Amino acid sequence: MKHFVYPLAALLLSITACAQQVESSVKAEAPKNVNYTTEVVVPELNIPWGMVFLPDGSMLITEKFGELIHYKDGTKTTVEGLPDIYVRGQGGLLDLELHPDYEKNGWIYISFASAEGEGDGGNTAIMRAKLKDNKLVESQLLYKAGPNSRRGQHFGCRLEFDNEGYLYFSIGDRGNRDVNPQDITRDCGKIYRIHDDGSIPKDNPFVNTPNAKKAIYSYGHRNPQGMVKHPETGKIWVHEHGPRGGDEINVIQKGKNFGWPTITYGINYSGTPITDKTAQAGMEQPLFFWVPSIAPSGMDFVTSDKYPEWKGNLLAGSLKFQYVERLVLKKGKVVKREKLLEGMGRVRNIRQGPDGYLYVAMEGVGIVKINPGK
Repeated sequence: MKHFVYPLAALLLSITACAQQVESSVKAEAPKNVNYTTEVVVPELNIPWGMVFLPDGSMLITEKFGELIHYKDGTKTTVEGLPDIYVRGQGGLLDLELHPDYEKNGWIYISFASAEGEGDGGNTAIMRAKLKDNKLVESQLLYKAGPNSRRGQHFGCRLEFDNEGYLYFSIGDRGNRDVNPQDITRDCGKIYRIHDDGSIPKDNPFVNTPNAKKAIYSYGHRNPQGMVKHPETGKIWVHEHGPRGGDEINVIQKGKNFGWPTITYGINYSGTPITDKTAQAGMEQPLFFWVPSIAPSGMDFVTSDKYPEWKGNLLAGSLKFQYVERLVLKKGKVVKREKLLEGMGRVRNIRQGPDGYLYVAMEGVGIVKINPGK
């Protein structure tokens, strides 16, 4: 890939001009009326990366450094039976998801960094297991990205099921942007789709492409750490970290190239350009992008009647600015941004619980419940 060098001011003007062509300038605002309160319902967590609600009302929570917590009736119990977790940089114990028929089959899906496989270091893996007496049993490794790398960045990895029962997951580019994202014969920088048992769907886009990784569903991604199924369309939405600027929301499409790093609205952390292109034929544009970056992690749609003013909105966590961002959508466009829970902590995950309430995982704080009304 060519690296273009020209004055930073000119680059920023170019980015701003191109941004206005794709998405009108929408600034994040403080709420005019704070019509909610907050309550820490699971205290004293370090980096709560993933969380799910079990049918009995209890929760499973991952701590990035490698602990799986079962929180029930005010008590935290460490779940035994995890595989070895490779903890380095952004890697560790990551996301959780329940099978759509969990009450019948008991399958829990877990993403984590693993040192298993080819090469030194680690890479992202997907497994499933069942919970019995606070121990994981019947564990099965479903996917392991390779080769391993000693780099500490961009493991992904969120999990989500669609309406047809396919499991989607994200793996970041692992800091190797010039090689991994645009090469479908390599893992990393991709969104993947598999059956619930780890087998490859016959209609995946690259199953008949020689040497391609058959589980890939879309490519050209940087580091997606938010993934959710749209409650009406059933499509999979992701957001992903850009570099300095250029965080994106993308609606995943089969076989599509989302451009990283050939096109981007971001620049290097040093302030130098990555590319002079924000668009190119054959590459998808984001539904929305952030300049400057908010460092998004975790997201969910609000479908609950408990928050009538927010219903239909998308909530995204910000690690960098330590707030929850409420994005109001109209006809597939972001028309308003609002800051919630500002300054409470780095937001790692957001879930709407089966009780209809919103729960936010915050680093160094715990799981925070948003109660509607003052």
